[in-house]
Amino acid sequence: MTLLRTIRSVFTINSRKYSSNLQIKKPPKILITGGLGQLGVECAKYLRGKYGRENVLLSDIIKPTTEVFNDGPYIFADILDFKGLQKIVVNHRVDWLIHFSALLSAIGEQNVPLAVRVNIEGMHNVIELAKQYGLRIFVPSTIGAFGPDSPRNPTPNITVQRPRTIYGVSKVHAELLGEYYYYKFGLDFRCLRFPGVISSDPPGGGTTDYAIAIFHDVIRKGRYECYLKPDTMLPMMHVRDALRALSEYLEAPNEMLQRRVYNVTSMSFTPEELADRMVKHLPEFQITYKPDSRQEIADSWPQVFDDSEARRDWNWKPQVDLDDLVKLMVKEVKEKIAANGF
Repeated sequence: MTLLRTIRSVFTINSRKYSSNLQIKKPPKILITGGLGQLGVECAKYLRGKYGRENVLLSDIIKPTTEVFNDGPYIFADILDFKGLQKIVVNHRVDWLIHFSALLSAIGEQNVPLAVRVNIEGMHNVIELAKQYGLRIFVPSTIGAFGPDSPRNPTPNITVQRPRTIYGVSKVHAELLGEYYYYKFGLDFRCLRFPGVISSDPPGGGTTDYAIAIFHDVIRKGRYECYLKPDTMLPMMHVRDALRALSEYLEAPNEMLQRRVYNVTSMSFTPEELADRMVKHLPEFQITYKPDSRQEIADSWPQVFDDSEARRDWNWKPQVDLDDLVKLMVKEVKEKIAANGF
């Protein structure tokens, strides 16, 4: 009986310790840079729902809308100002850094020197910041990190890359630098290569953004002129899946991760296939095709993304297919246009 009592006593004490550890575990304090770009605002909303409004700090160099400002903490942060970034991390006791600041593919080609500063020098600053303060850092990459020498269907996680846009070059640089800091300094660097991310926000200058612009133009004007050929297949993902992938990957224990950089995707489709699905919801619209310089970029990118390693290592699985994406976009874009009064 004495031994039994001792075992019960030890079990009770250990259980109390375990329970108290669960109770005192605090959510991470998260800083998002480039927060008014393609993913930032939606990412902040998503993570605030999980970790609390005050624990997600949105930042950019642009004045936010009233809605964004009222939604949660927002501050000015210039990724080219290292001392300013240090001050933010110290004053706000930041634990995780999500680095969205970047010029996208088509915009970057129009201003290469600025893209080098923002995409490359900015990356140097945030990764050194993360190393200095022991932060977990997430940097998104892209299908644009691949080039014409890469296998396109499917594109595996590890293969030749050699992109031909400054955006793609800067993302390969970020991937390799982050992996180097992980192996050299033990930095908790994490990166996902996203496909085209589709949301109801207006297009932001990416080559895959035709799949956003088509909904805005068709709903507003009843027609759309596509800058890619009708049979141009590219990998895509609704923003819901993108944010869920980001969140699940950030939470995954390090011991589960065999890589620091993973492909993720939901589907692949062409402009013609997307238009065919849209007809079910918007029966009368016109689509024409006038390929421009973005066609050359798209022709160098993956057609089908192989994300089997993400599925294997941290159980990634998309939930939004093409039919779901079209339904969501029609509904969300209509709501956004109505709310903005145009």
